[in-house]
Amino acid sequence: MSLSALDWGIVILYLAGCMAAGLWMRRFVRGVEDFAVAGREMDVNLGIASLAATELGLVTIMYTAQLGFEKGFAGATIGLIMASAMYFVGRTGFVIEPLRRAGVMTIPELFEKRFGVRVRWLAGLFVVLGGLLNMGIFLRLGGEFLVFATGMDPRYLEWVMTLLLGLVLLYTVMGGMLSVLVTDYLQFIVMGLGIVLTSVLVIWDIGWTQIVEGLSAAWQSSESGTAPPGLKMADHPFNPVHTTYGYVVWQIVFQIAVVTTWQTQISRVLAARDSSVARSMYRRTAFYFVGRFGLPGLWGAAALVHFTQQGGLPPGVDSLKAMPAYLHTLLPMGVVGLVVAGMLAAEMSTDSGYLLTWATVIYNDLIAPMVKRPLSPGARLMITRGLVLGIGVFLLFYGLWYQLPGNAWDYLAVTGNIYLASVFTLLVAGLYWPRATATGAYAALILGAIGPLTFLIVNAAVEKSRQIAPEIAGAASFGLAFAGMFVGSLLSSPQHQNSKSTTLRP
Repeated sequence: MSLSALDWGIVILYLAGCMAAGLWMRRFVRGVEDFAVAGREMDVNLGIASLAATELGLVTIMYTAQLGFEKGFAGATIGLIMASAMYFVGRTGFVIEPLRRAGVMTIPELFEKRFGVRVRWLAGLFVVLGGLLNMGIFLRLGGEFLVFATGMDPRYLEWVMTLLLGLVLLYTVMGGMLSVLVTDYLQFIVMGLGIVLTSVLVIWDIGWTQIVEGLSAAWQSSESGTAPPGLKMADHPFNPVHTTYGYVVWQIVFQIAVVTTWQTQISRVLAARDSSVARSMYRRTAFYFVGRFGLPGLWGAAALVHFTQQGGLPPGVDSLKAMPAYLHTLLPMGVVGLVVAGMLAAEMSTDSGYLLTWATVIYNDLIAPMVKRPLSPGARLMITRGLVLGIGVFLLFYGLWYQLPGNAWDYLAVTGNIYLASVFTLLVAGLYWPRATATGAYAALILGAIGPLTFLIVNAAVEKSRQIAPEIAGAASFGLAFAGMFVGSLLSSPQHQNSKSTTLRP
Protein backbone atom coordinates (compact mmCIF):
# COMPACT_ATOMS: atom_id res chain seq x y z
CA MET A 1 0.00 0.00 0.00
CA SER A 2 1.33 3.43 -0.98
CA LEU A 3 0.46 6.65 0.83
CA SER A 4 -3.03 7.96 0.11
CA ALA A 5 -3.91 11.62 -0.41
CA LEU A 6 -4.94 11.80 3.26
CA ASP A 7 -1.61 10.34 4.37
CA TRP A 8 0.34 12.76 2.17
CA GLY A 9 -1.71 15.64 3.57
CA ILE A 10 -0.80 14.69 7.15
CA VAL A 11 2.89 14.39 6.28
CA ILE A 12 3.05 17.66 4.34
CA LEU A 13 1.14 19.55 7.03
CA TYR A 14 3.56 18.33 9.68
CA LEU A 15 6.65 19.19 7.61
CA ALA A 16 5.32 22.67 6.85
CA GLY A 17 4.57 23.37 10.52
CA CYS A 18 7.95 22.08 11.63
CA MET A 19 9.84 24.15 9.07
CA ALA A 20 7.87 27.31 9.93
CA ALA A 21 8.60 26.92 13.65
CA GLY A 22 12.29 26.21 13.03
CA LEU A 23 12.82 29.14 10.68
CA TRP A 24 10.89 31.53 12.93
CA MET A 25 13.50 31.05 15.69
CA ARG A 26 16.33 32.40 13.54
CA ARG A 27 15.44 35.97 14.58
CA PHE A 28 16.58 35.23 18.14
CA VAL A 29 20.11 34.05 17.20
CA ARG A 30 22.58 36.80 18.10
CA GLY A 31 25.81 34.83 18.43
CA VAL A 32 27.46 31.43 18.75
CA GLU A 33 26.25 30.89 22.33
CA ASP A 34 22.63 31.36 21.25
CA PHE A 35 23.27 29.17 18.21
CA ALA A 36 25.04 26.34 20.09
CA VAL A 37 23.52 26.25 23.61
CA ALA A 38 20.36 28.40 23.32
CA GLY A 39 21.77 31.08 25.65
CA ARG A 40 21.80 28.52 28.51
CA GLU A 41 18.15 29.25 29.36
CA MET A 42 16.54 25.82 28.82
CA ASP A 43 14.10 24.74 31.53
CA VAL A 44 13.26 21.21 32.70
CA ASN A 45 10.20 20.49 30.58
CA LEU A 46 11.71 21.72 27.33
CA GLY A 47 14.92 19.86 28.18
CA ILE A 48 13.02 16.59 28.69
CA ALA A 49 11.24 16.94 25.34
CA SER A 50 14.42 17.93 23.50
CA LEU A 51 16.56 15.18 25.05
CA ALA A 52 13.91 12.53 24.42
CA ALA A 53 13.30 13.67 20.82
CA THR A 54 16.97 13.94 19.90
CA GLU A 55 17.84 10.55 21.34
CA LEU A 56 14.92 8.77 19.64
CA GLY A 57 15.58 9.06 15.94
CA LEU A 58 14.38 6.97 13.06
CA VAL A 59 17.72 5.19 13.20
CA THR A 60 16.84 4.34 16.84
CA ILE A 61 13.52 2.88 15.72
CA MET A 62 15.34 0.77 13.14
CA TYR A 63 18.12 -0.65 15.31
CA THR A 64 15.89 -1.30 18.34
CA ALA A 65 13.39 -3.11 16.10
CA GLN A 66 16.29 -5.13 14.69
CA LEU A 67 17.29 -6.05 18.25
CA GLY A 68 13.69 -7.17 18.88
CA PHE A 69 13.70 -9.22 15.69
CA GLU A 70 17.02 -10.93 16.47
CA LYS A 71 16.85 -11.13 20.29
CA GLY A 72 13.17 -10.79 21.21
CA PHE A 73 12.35 -9.01 24.46
CA ALA A 74 15.93 -9.54 25.65
CA GLY A 75 16.95 -6.85 23.16
CA ALA A 76 15.25 -4.26 25.40
CA THR A 77 17.75 -4.99 28.20
CA ILE A 78 19.93 -2.19 26.84
CA GLY A 79 17.08 0.26 27.46
CA LEU A 80 16.80 -0.85 31.09
CA ILE A 81 20.52 -0.38 31.54
CA MET A 82 20.45 3.07 29.95
CA ALA A 83 17.46 4.18 32.04
CA SER A 84 19.26 3.06 35.22
CA ALA A 85 22.39 4.95 34.19
CA MET A 86 20.38 8.11 33.43
CA TYR A 87 18.61 8.00 36.78
CA PHE A 88 21.85 7.34 38.69
CA VAL A 89 23.58 10.30 37.07
CA GLY A 90 20.56 12.56 37.56
CA ARG A 91 20.25 11.58 41.22
CA THR A 92 23.95 11.96 42.09
CA GLY A 93 25.02 14.65 39.62
CA PHE A 94 27.98 12.45 38.69
CA VAL A 95 30.03 14.33 36.06
CA ILE A 96 27.13 16.43 34.70
CA GLU A 97 26.88 18.76 37.71
CA PRO A 98 30.50 20.00 37.66
CA LEU A 99 30.40 19.98 33.85
CA ARG A 100 27.43 22.38 33.78
CA ARG A 101 28.96 24.61 36.47
CA ALA A 102 32.11 24.95 34.35
CA GLY A 103 30.17 27.05 31.80
CA VAL A 104 31.71 25.39 28.72
CA MET A 105 30.04 24.75 25.35
CA THR A 106 31.65 21.34 24.73
CA ILE A 107 33.33 18.60 26.75
CA PRO A 108 36.82 19.04 25.22
CA GLU A 109 36.76 22.72 26.24
CA LEU A 110 36.75 21.53 29.85
CA PHE A 111 39.96 19.56 29.34
CA GLU A 112 42.00 22.66 28.58
CA LYS A 113 41.53 23.79 32.17
CA ARG A 114 43.14 20.60 33.47
CA PHE A 115 45.34 19.13 30.75
CA GLY A 116 46.12 21.97 28.34
CA VAL A 117 45.01 23.13 24.91
CA ARG A 118 46.64 20.25 22.99
CA VAL A 119 44.66 17.65 24.91
CA ARG A 120 41.53 19.68 24.20
CA TRP A 121 42.30 19.67 20.49
CA LEU A 122 43.03 15.92 20.32
CA ALA A 123 39.93 15.12 22.36
CA GLY A 124 37.87 17.28 20.01
CA LEU A 125 39.28 15.39 17.03
CA PHE A 126 38.24 12.02 18.47
CA VAL A 127 34.81 13.36 19.46
CA VAL A 128 34.20 14.52 15.89
CA LEU A 129 35.57 11.31 14.36
CA GLY A 130 33.42 9.06 16.52
CA GLY A 131 30.37 11.28 16.16
CA LEU A 132 30.47 11.56 12.38
CA LEU A 133 31.10 7.83 11.84
CA ASN A 134 28.27 7.11 14.26
CA MET A 135 25.87 9.43 12.45
CA GLY A 136 26.94 8.19 9.02
CA ILE A 137 24.28 5.47 8.83
CA PHE A 138 21.36 7.62 10.03
CA LEU A 139 20.17 8.77 6.63
CA ARG A 140 20.27 5.39 4.92
CA LEU A 141 18.42 3.64 7.73
CA GLY A 142 15.84 6.41 7.79
CA GLY A 143 15.39 6.16 4.03
CA GLU A 144 15.03 2.38 4.20
CA PHE A 145 12.26 2.70 6.77
CA LEU A 146 10.32 5.09 4.56
CA VAL A 147 10.85 2.94 1.46
CA PHE A 148 9.68 -0.32 3.05
CA ALA A 149 6.94 1.16 5.28
CA THR A 150 5.28 3.14 2.49
CA GLY A 151 5.94 0.82 -0.45
CA MET A 152 8.01 3.47 -2.18
CA ASP A 153 10.24 2.41 -5.07
CA PRO A 154 13.74 1.72 -3.59
CA ARG A 155 15.26 3.70 -6.44
CA TYR A 156 14.03 6.85 -4.70
CA LEU A 157 15.81 6.12 -1.41
CA GLU A 158 18.72 8.47 -2.13
CA TRP A 159 16.34 11.25 -3.13
CA VAL A 160 14.34 10.76 0.06
CA MET A 161 17.54 10.99 2.10
CA THR A 162 18.63 14.13 0.30
CA LEU A 163 15.27 15.85 0.74
CA LEU A 164 15.11 15.05 4.46
CA LEU A 165 18.64 16.27 5.02
CA GLY A 166 17.97 19.46 3.06
CA LEU A 167 14.95 20.34 5.21
CA VAL A 168 16.84 19.69 8.44
CA LEU A 169 19.86 21.68 7.27
CA LEU A 170 17.70 24.66 6.38
CA TYR A 171 16.23 25.30 9.81
CA THR A 172 19.31 24.10 11.74
CA VAL A 173 21.65 26.44 9.87
CA MET A 174 19.29 29.38 10.37
CA GLY A 175 18.23 28.91 13.99
CA GLY A 176 20.77 26.59 15.61
CA MET A 177 19.91 25.21 19.05
CA LEU A 178 16.93 27.55 19.38
CA SER A 179 15.32 26.01 16.29
CA VAL A 180 16.33 22.53 17.42
CA LEU A 181 14.65 22.97 20.81
CA VAL A 182 11.39 24.32 19.37
CA THR A 183 11.15 21.69 16.63
CA ASP A 184 12.15 18.98 19.11
CA TYR A 185 9.12 19.91 21.20
CA LEU A 186 6.79 19.54 18.20
CA GLN A 187 8.52 16.37 17.10
CA PHE A 188 8.30 14.89 20.59
CA ILE A 189 4.50 15.22 20.52
CA VAL A 190 4.01 13.85 16.99
CA MET A 191 6.56 11.10 17.50
CA GLY A 192 4.96 9.99 20.78
CA LEU A 193 1.54 9.71 19.16
CA GLY A 194 2.94 7.68 16.28
CA ILE A 195 4.85 5.26 18.52
CA VAL A 196 1.98 4.62 20.93
CA LEU A 197 -0.56 4.17 18.12
CA THR A 198 1.71 1.77 16.24
CA SER A 199 2.35 -0.29 19.39
CA VAL A 200 -1.38 -0.63 20.05
CA LEU A 201 -2.00 -1.74 16.46
CA VAL A 202 0.84 -4.28 16.60
CA ILE A 203 -0.54 -5.92 19.77
CA TRP A 204 -4.08 -5.79 18.36
CA ASP A 205 -2.92 -7.45 15.13
CA ILE A 206 -1.01 -10.41 16.57
CA GLY A 207 -1.92 -10.48 20.26
CA TRP A 208 0.36 -10.35 23.29
CA THR A 209 0.10 -14.06 24.06
CA GLN A 210 0.76 -14.97 20.44
CA ILE A 211 3.88 -12.76 20.35
CA VAL A 212 5.29 -14.43 23.48
CA GLU A 213 4.46 -17.93 22.23
CA GLY A 214 5.74 -17.07 18.76
CA LEU A 215 9.11 -15.92 20.13
CA SER A 216 9.45 -19.13 22.13
CA ALA A 217 8.66 -21.21 19.04
CA ALA A 218 11.08 -19.15 16.91
CA TRP A 219 13.87 -19.73 19.44
CA GLN A 220 13.22 -23.47 19.54
CA SER A 221 13.28 -23.70 15.75
CA SER A 222 16.47 -21.61 15.67
CA GLU A 223 18.12 -23.98 18.13
CA SER A 224 17.01 -27.05 16.19
CA GLY A 225 18.05 -25.57 12.84
CA THR A 226 14.54 -25.68 11.37
CA ALA A 227 13.90 -21.89 11.29
CA PRO A 228 12.89 -20.49 7.87
CA PRO A 229 15.63 -18.58 5.99
CA GLY A 230 16.37 -15.20 7.56
CA LEU A 231 14.24 -15.92 10.63
CA LYS A 232 16.83 -17.52 12.91
CA MET A 233 17.11 -15.76 16.27
CA ALA A 234 20.58 -14.69 17.37
CA ASP A 235 19.91 -15.01 21.12
CA HIS A 236 17.36 -16.25 23.63
CA PRO A 237 14.26 -13.97 23.44
CA PHE A 238 13.80 -13.69 27.23
CA ASN A 239 17.27 -14.18 28.72
CA PRO A 240 19.86 -11.45 27.90
CA VAL A 241 22.75 -13.44 29.43
CA HIS A 242 21.90 -16.75 27.79
CA THR A 243 25.18 -16.91 25.86
CA THR A 244 27.52 -14.46 27.59
CA TYR A 245 27.67 -12.01 30.45
CA GLY A 246 30.40 -10.06 28.68
CA TYR A 247 28.03 -8.19 26.37
CA VAL A 248 25.80 -7.05 29.24
CA VAL A 249 28.78 -5.97 31.37
CA TRP A 250 30.16 -3.95 28.44
CA GLN A 251 26.75 -2.31 27.98
CA ILE A 252 26.60 -1.28 31.65
CA VAL A 253 29.94 0.51 31.43
CA PHE A 254 29.11 1.83 27.97
CA GLN A 255 25.75 3.34 29.01
CA ILE A 256 27.26 5.14 32.02
CA ALA A 257 29.77 6.65 29.61
CA VAL A 258 27.02 7.55 27.14
CA VAL A 259 24.88 9.52 29.59
CA THR A 260 27.87 11.47 30.91
CA THR A 261 29.92 11.88 27.74
CA TRP A 262 27.83 11.62 24.56
CA GLN A 263 28.02 15.19 23.29
CA THR A 264 24.48 15.37 21.89
CA GLN A 265 23.08 14.52 25.33
CA ILE A 266 25.57 16.71 27.15
CA SER A 267 24.66 19.65 24.88
CA ARG A 268 21.27 19.66 26.66
CA VAL A 269 23.05 19.69 30.02
CA LEU A 270 25.17 22.64 28.89
CA ALA A 271 22.07 24.47 27.58
CA ALA A 272 20.20 24.01 30.89
CA ARG A 273 19.61 27.02 33.11
CA ASP A 274 21.75 25.52 35.89
CA SER A 275 23.02 22.17 37.20
CA SER A 276 19.85 21.45 39.20
CA VAL A 277 17.78 21.72 36.00
CA ALA A 278 20.21 19.35 34.27
CA ARG A 279 19.92 16.77 37.06
CA SER A 280 16.13 16.97 37.16
CA MET A 281 16.00 16.59 33.38
CA TYR A 282 18.03 13.38 33.59
CA ARG A 283 15.96 11.87 36.40
CA ARG A 284 12.65 12.60 34.73
CA THR A 285 13.76 11.43 31.29
CA ALA A 286 15.32 8.16 32.50
CA PHE A 287 12.31 5.85 32.23
CA TYR A 288 11.59 7.16 28.74
CA PHE A 289 14.61 5.18 27.53
CA VAL A 290 12.91 1.92 28.51
CA GLY A 291 10.17 2.69 26.01
CA ARG A 292 12.78 3.91 23.53
CA PHE A 293 14.10 0.35 23.28
CA GLY A 294 11.02 -1.60 24.35
CA LEU A 295 8.27 -0.38 22.01
CA PRO A 296 10.18 -0.49 18.70
CA GLY A 297 11.67 -3.78 19.93
CA LEU A 298 8.11 -5.05 20.28
CA TRP A 299 7.51 -4.14 16.63
CA GLY A 300 10.57 -6.11 15.60
CA ALA A 301 9.52 -9.13 17.67
CA ALA A 302 6.03 -8.96 16.14
CA ALA A 303 7.59 -8.79 12.67
CA LEU A 304 9.51 -12.01 13.41
CA VAL A 305 6.32 -13.77 14.50
CA HIS A 306 4.36 -12.40 11.52
CA PHE A 307 6.87 -13.49 8.87
CA THR A 308 7.37 -16.85 10.58
CA GLN A 309 3.63 -17.41 10.21
CA GLN A 310 3.97 -16.38 6.55
CA GLY A 311 6.74 -18.93 6.00
CA GLY A 312 9.64 -16.54 5.42
CA LEU A 313 10.77 -13.00 4.69
CA PRO A 314 9.81 -11.22 1.45
CA PRO A 315 12.56 -10.84 -1.20
CA GLY A 316 15.11 -8.16 -0.32
CA VAL A 317 14.06 -7.99 3.34
CA ASP A 318 16.46 -8.80 6.19
CA SER A 319 16.39 -8.37 9.98
CA LEU A 320 16.89 -4.60 9.67
CA LYS A 321 14.10 -4.08 7.13
CA ALA A 322 11.62 -6.61 8.53
CA MET A 323 9.88 -4.17 10.86
CA PRO A 324 9.01 -1.50 8.24
CA ALA A 325 8.00 -4.27 5.82
CA TYR A 326 5.63 -5.62 8.47
CA LEU A 327 4.17 -2.17 9.22
CA HIS A 328 3.52 -1.76 5.50
CA THR A 329 1.08 -4.67 5.72
CA LEU A 330 -0.44 -3.51 9.02
CA LEU A 331 -1.14 0.23 9.00
CA PRO A 332 -4.45 1.43 7.48
CA MET A 333 -4.98 4.61 5.44
CA GLY A 334 -4.67 7.75 7.55
CA VAL A 335 -2.81 5.94 10.28
CA VAL A 336 0.19 5.33 8.04
CA GLY A 337 0.37 9.08 7.37
CA LEU A 338 0.46 9.84 11.09
CA VAL A 339 3.08 7.14 11.71
CA VAL A 340 5.26 8.35 8.82
CA ALA A 341 4.96 11.91 10.15
CA GLY A 342 6.02 10.61 13.57
CA MET A 343 8.99 8.79 12.09
CA LEU A 344 9.96 11.87 10.08
CA ALA A 345 9.77 13.80 13.36
CA ALA A 346 12.14 11.30 14.94
CA GLU A 347 14.56 11.52 12.00
CA MET A 348 14.58 15.31 11.81
CA SER A 349 14.99 15.91 15.55
CA THR A 350 17.94 13.56 15.75
CA ASP A 351 19.64 14.83 12.58
CA SER A 352 19.31 18.49 13.58
CA GLY A 353 20.64 17.91 17.09
CA TYR A 354 23.57 15.86 15.88
CA LEU A 355 24.50 18.24 13.04
CA LEU A 356 24.60 21.16 15.45
CA THR A 357 26.56 19.24 18.07
CA TRP A 358 29.38 18.09 15.84
CA ALA A 359 29.64 21.48 14.09
CA THR A 360 29.96 23.16 17.50
CA VAL A 361 32.74 20.78 18.54
CA ILE A 362 34.66 21.34 15.28
CA TYR A 363 34.51 25.11 15.68
CA ASN A 364 34.94 25.33 19.43
CA ASP A 365 37.67 22.72 19.91
CA LEU A 366 39.48 22.32 16.57
CA ILE A 367 39.31 25.72 14.89
CA ALA A 368 39.05 28.26 17.71
CA PRO A 369 42.17 27.10 19.63
CA MET A 370 44.29 27.60 16.48
CA VAL A 371 43.02 31.12 15.67
CA LYS A 372 45.54 33.71 16.84
CA ARG A 373 43.16 36.66 16.84
CA PRO A 374 39.61 36.43 18.23
CA LEU A 375 37.00 36.36 15.49
CA SER A 376 34.00 38.66 15.45
CA PRO A 377 30.66 37.20 16.61
CA GLY A 378 29.38 37.34 13.03
CA ALA A 379 32.39 35.45 11.68
CA ARG A 380 32.12 32.78 14.36
CA LEU A 381 28.46 32.29 13.62
CA MET A 382 29.07 32.10 9.87
CA ILE A 383 31.81 29.48 10.30
CA THR A 384 29.61 27.33 12.56
CA ARG A 385 26.74 27.50 10.08
CA GLY A 386 29.13 26.55 7.28
CA LEU A 387 30.30 23.56 9.30
CA VAL A 388 26.71 22.36 9.69
CA LEU A 389 26.35 22.43 5.89
CA GLY A 390 29.69 20.69 5.37
CA ILE A 391 28.82 17.88 7.77
CA GLY A 392 25.50 17.44 5.99
CA VAL A 393 27.24 16.93 2.65
CA PHE A 394 29.69 14.43 4.18
CA LEU A 395 26.89 12.44 5.79
CA LEU A 396 24.92 12.30 2.55
CA PHE A 397 27.78 10.70 0.60
CA TYR A 398 29.03 8.51 3.46
CA GLY A 399 25.56 7.14 4.02
CA LEU A 400 25.28 6.08 0.39
CA TRP A 401 28.18 3.64 0.24
CA TYR A 402 29.07 2.36 3.71
CA GLN A 403 27.90 -1.20 4.43
CA LEU A 404 27.23 -2.24 8.03
CA PRO A 405 29.62 -4.94 9.36
CA GLY A 406 26.87 -6.47 11.55
CA ASN A 407 23.70 -5.21 13.20
CA ALA A 408 23.10 -1.48 13.44
CA TRP A 409 23.23 -1.17 17.24
CA ASP A 410 26.64 -2.81 17.49
CA TYR A 411 27.99 -0.47 14.80
CA LEU A 412 26.63 2.58 16.62
CA ALA A 413 27.95 1.43 20.00
CA VAL A 414 31.42 0.64 18.70
CA THR A 415 31.82 3.84 16.66
CA GLY A 416 30.66 5.81 19.69
CA ASN A 417 33.37 4.03 21.67
CA ILE A 418 36.01 5.71 19.49
CA TYR A 419 35.72 8.63 21.85
CA LEU A 420 33.34 7.56 24.62
CA ALA A 421 35.81 5.33 26.43
CA SER A 422 38.70 7.80 26.32
CA VAL A 423 36.73 11.01 26.92
CA PHE A 424 34.80 9.37 29.76
CA THR A 425 38.15 8.39 31.28
CA LEU A 426 39.43 11.96 30.94
CA LEU A 427 36.27 13.40 32.50
CA VAL A 428 36.29 11.12 35.51
CA ALA A 429 40.05 11.45 36.06
CA GLY A 430 40.04 15.21 35.52
CA LEU A 431 37.16 15.75 37.94
CA TYR A 432 37.89 13.16 40.62
CA TRP A 433 41.59 12.15 40.49
CA PRO A 434 44.10 14.90 41.38
CA ARG A 435 47.02 12.74 40.15
CA ALA A 436 45.81 12.70 36.52
CA THR A 437 48.22 14.32 34.05
CA ALA A 438 48.28 15.42 30.43
CA THR A 439 50.50 12.44 29.57
CA GLY A 440 47.86 10.09 30.90
CA ALA A 441 45.22 11.98 28.92
CA TYR A 442 47.15 11.54 25.66
CA ALA A 443 47.60 7.83 26.35
CA ALA A 444 43.91 7.35 27.16
CA LEU A 445 42.76 9.15 24.00
CA ILE A 446 45.01 7.19 21.66
CA LEU A 447 44.67 3.76 23.26
CA GLY A 448 40.90 4.12 23.70
CA ALA A 449 40.39 4.47 19.94
CA ILE A 450 42.34 1.33 18.98
CA GLY A 451 39.60 -1.22 19.70
CA PRO A 452 36.76 0.51 17.79
CA LEU A 453 38.91 1.45 14.80
CA THR A 454 40.23 -2.11 14.57
CA PHE A 455 36.64 -3.38 14.70
CA LEU A 456 35.58 -1.12 11.82
CA ILE A 457 38.56 -1.89 9.60
CA VAL A 458 38.84 -5.64 10.21
CA ASN A 459 35.12 -6.43 10.16
CA ALA A 460 34.67 -4.57 6.89
CA ALA A 461 37.40 -6.68 5.27
CA VAL A 462 36.94 -10.24 6.59
CA GLU A 463 34.16 -12.81 6.43
CA LYS A 464 31.60 -12.95 9.23
CA SER A 465 33.08 -16.00 10.98
CA ARG A 466 36.36 -14.14 11.51
CA GLN A 467 34.95 -10.78 12.63
CA ILE A 468 35.71 -9.22 16.01
CA ALA A 469 32.83 -9.40 18.50
CA PRO A 470 31.51 -5.92 19.43
CA GLU A 471 31.82 -6.57 23.16
CA ILE A 472 35.51 -7.44 22.68
CA ALA A 473 36.17 -4.20 20.79
CA GLY A 474 34.12 -2.18 23.30
CA ALA A 475 35.66 -3.71 26.42
CA ALA A 476 39.15 -3.32 24.96
CA SER A 477 38.46 0.36 24.33
CA PHE A 478 37.55 1.04 27.96
CA GLY A 479 40.30 -1.18 29.34
CA LEU A 480 43.02 0.45 27.24
CA ALA A 481 41.77 3.99 28.00
CA PHE A 482 41.72 3.36 31.75
CA ALA A 483 45.15 1.74 31.62
CA GLY A 484 46.54 4.58 29.53
CA MET A 485 45.36 7.22 31.96
CA PHE A 486 46.55 5.32 35.04
CA VAL A 487 49.97 4.27 33.76
CA GLY A 488 50.63 7.50 31.84
CA SER A 489 49.79 9.64 34.88
CA LEU A 490 51.94 7.57 37.24
CA LEU A 491 54.91 7.70 34.85
CA SER A 492 54.72 11.49 34.51
CA SER A 493 54.73 14.23 37.08
CA PRO A 494 52.04 16.91 37.43
CA GLN A 495 54.52 19.70 36.74
CA HIS A 496 54.88 18.42 33.17
CA GLN A 497 51.37 19.65 32.44
CA ASN A 498 50.55 22.93 30.74
CA SER A 499 51.39 25.84 32.98
CA LYS A 500 47.81 27.16 32.66
CA SER A 501 46.22 23.85 33.68
CA THR A 502 44.21 23.73 36.86
CA THR A 503 42.63 21.04 38.96
CA LEU A 504 38.91 20.74 38.30
CA ARG A 505 36.66 20.51 41.32
CA PRO A 506 33.49 18.41 41.35
